[in-house]
Parts: sequence; C-alpha cells; structure tokens
Amino acid sequence: MTDTSSLDVRFYPIEVNERAKGATYTVRWKVAHKKHSKTYKKRAVADDERSKLMSAHRRQEQFDIDTGRPVSWAAKAAEVSWYDFAVEYADWKWPRSSGNTRKNTAKTLTAATTALLRTSPPKRFAPVQVRRALREYAFNTRRRTDPENPVPSEVQAILNWVRRNALPMRAWEKTETVDKAVTALGTLLDGTAAAASSVTRNDRIMNLVMNYAVKHDYLKANPLPKGKGERMAPKVTQAVDKRSLLNRDLVAKMLDWIGERPRRGHLYRAFFATLYYAGLRPEEAVALRVGDAALPENGWGEFLVHEAQPEVGSQWTDNGTVHEERDLKGRGEGDTRLVPIHPTLVPFLRGVIEEYGLKDDDLLFPGEKGGMLAGSVFRRVWANAREEILSKHEFKSPVGKRVYDLRHTCLTMWLNSGIPPAEVAEWAGNSVLVLQSIYARCIVGQKDDYLKRAEGVQDLSKVAE
Repeated sequence: MTDTSSLDVRFYPIEVNERAKGATYTVRWKVAHKKHSKTYKKRAVADDERSKLMSAHRRQEQFDIDTGRPVSWAAKAAEVSWYDFAVEYADWKWPRSSGNTRKNTAKTLTAATTALLRTSPPKRFAPVQVRRALREYAFNTRRRTDPENPVPSEVQAILNWVRRNALPMRAWEKTETVDKAVTALGTLLDGTAAAASSVTRNDRIMNLVMNYAVKHDYLKANPLPKGKGERMAPKVTQAVDKRSLLNRDLVAKMLDWIGERPRRGHLYRAFFATLYYAGLRPEEAVALRVGDAALPENGWGEFLVHEAQPEVGSQWTDNGTVHEERDLKGRGEGDTRLVPIHPTLVPFLRGVIEEYGLKDDDLLFPGEKGGMLAGSVFRRVWANAREEILSKHEFKSPVGKRVYDLRHTCLTMWLNSGIPPAEVAEWAGNSVLVLQSIYARCIVGQKDDYLKRAEGVQDLSKVAE
C-alpha cells in the first residue's frame, strides 16, 4: 500500500436531493481521510454505482485517496502522464491531419500541458521558451523525430523537466484539474482572455483529445464540461463585420497605388484584383497556373479553380515547404469550380503574363524567386497600401484590415447585385447555407422593394367589402 491509496473505505446511505426539476441522488463515501460524492439523476444509476464501489471494497481492492475510485478502475491512467499521452495523441493525429490542423492541435495541447504541471517551471525556463518547446517540438512529430536535425539540447532540457513534472492522466478525474485546464485554454500567456474563435477551436480540439483518451482506456469518460453555459467556448459569430468591407473608390485607389510600385507592382495589383473581382481565397489565388485562366481579348474570362496552397509553415508540412497542396475547401478530392473573370481584371492578368513571359504551366502570380507567392510579402504590400490610401480614421477601423476582406467585399457585391445565392455559392466555393450565415448582415439595397411587397400583401384597405 502506498500513501496515495488505502483500504480504509466507508460508505454512507444514498442522499436524496429534492429539487423543483426533480430529485437527484448522491452517492457518498470516504477513502481514508478524504470524502467523495457523485450525484446522479436516476436512483437506479446511483444504486448501481454504489454497488460497484462496495464490491471493489469487498474484494480488498485499493482505493485512490484523491479520486475515491478503485485503483484498478484507472490503472492505465495512473501509469501514464498527461505529457506522454499528449505526445502519443499528437503522433497519432499527425498523418491524419492537414498542416493547419497539426499546428492548431499543438497549440491546444501546449496550453493544456502548462496547466497540468505539478509546479511552475524553474526560473531558468522562461514561459515563452516552455511554450515554444512544447508547441514546436513536443507536439510536432516531424521535428521531434528528425534524425538529421535532433532536438536542441536547451529544448530537450525543458521537455525532460515537463515530462517529469506532468500530472498523471488520473488528474483529469478531479474537478479542480479540469477547471484549471479550461481556464488555461481560454487565456493568453499574459493572462488576458483569448479570442472567442481561439477558445472555440481549443474546445473542439480538446474534446477530440478526450474522446481518444476514452476510446483507448486512459479515461472512463470525457471530463470536459458539456452542459449549456458550462462549456469553455463562447459564442462566435460567423457573420462578416460590415465595417471590414471596402467601397469601390477605396479599392480603385489602393489598386492604382499598388500598380504604380516600381517593384512588381503590376503583379501585386493583379493578385489583389483577383480577390476583389473573382472572390477567390488567397490560398486559391497563389496556386493558380496561367493555363487555369481563359483570358479573351474582350469581355469576360474564366478561372478553372482546382487547387489551394494554404501557407502553414515549413515545420508543419510533410515535405518541409511553407505551403501545403490541398484540394478545394469544402469540396471532394479532385473537384473543381469555374469562376467568371470580370472584364476589368482580364487585362491586368494578360499584362502580368506578358511582362513576366509566363507559360501555361507557370504560376500566374510567381514569387520573386519563381516559387509560391509568400503571404508575408503580399500582406505587407496590402498593409502599406492601407496606410498610404486610407484616412487616419479609416486606417484605425476594420475596413480592409485583412487581405481576405477583398473576397468578402466581392461576395457581398455579388449578392447585393441580385445574383442568386446558389450561383454566388458556386462561384465562391461555399454552400448556400454558409454563404447566407456569413453575409446575411451585409445584404443591402433591397429593403425598399421588400417593404413595398409587404405593404401590398398586408394592406387591409384593398380588401373587398
């Protein structure tokens, strides 16, 4: 017998709790000096749980003093630390995930791990260093297991300390541990609240982690809160902020300014114009080949969009490239879509092809060294254009703050022009349901027509006597 378990167990009668919404039933018992209880909605379930506990006691099984459960019930959880389990999960998830999923999983596991330590890291390990070691190495399968680039000694020292000081999986059976982890998953390193979208993502990922733990017998049940108002994830609106949309005059001025830049200005202008006129996602635009664009001398052209190259970071891809080749978002493997090219955009694209001598197999928007156009580069160009063209008030506002806002502006204009949502959804690569949930608040200019229709059908003065 160890000091964490005991044969000294005492059981109490089931306690009935009368409440307005119906009675609940609490099983109460004590292991050594520590009292435990568990409340159930049904008397039969409470009786069954109490019987199981008493049967284990009659078999002379050791009970864990902290959890109140028989040690045999959580044998695997008692043997494995959270850190080792989290590394196992990251390795299991790696081949099944995209680069962005790998990165987000590592971030979530890092936050949870910092909360599940017996003590704070020593002063020689700065909090930022600890998080980086966990995120970039412990939960990055490729970097942690690369024989040609071993983990740096200073990083390995941090990981060794974390492994020694991580709580066991059975710690998840304690309410205080769950509360501490939930708080960490909703908090930034400086103690401020994380963005609602980040908290929602962490909530989703941690529930997948816990489901894996239950499936592989590390835990008996998912310990994360599930009731309404109890989950850690706040509500996140999908709708586009109307303040982020650009008007045509601003877009025209910004594209003109970008096009006049002496270094690759025409190419950047064509790239941003593609997002504005064709509504492509940035990761779709950077993946376009010259042969994917039908560009007549006059009138509308057409893109055949069949690939996306999201920028996820070289440490998260299988081949070490910054971009990851993916099928179109929300589409089946090998699926494509046709997107019309506005007559104003066609000459921009034809000019880039001619200026750079591009062939059909070449990228339509090549980077400076001929590779994929880097997101850090085009975001910097766009930020400079905002600062130069927008007024001080506009610059501080959300208007056009992200390059992606050009796509939002395009899709909003299509919807406001009366193009059926089903057609816009097809061009944009969204479902109609997603399209309407995202852009519903941005559809304007049709209210007067709707009011006239309502006036006509509701006018009682026109009812025949």
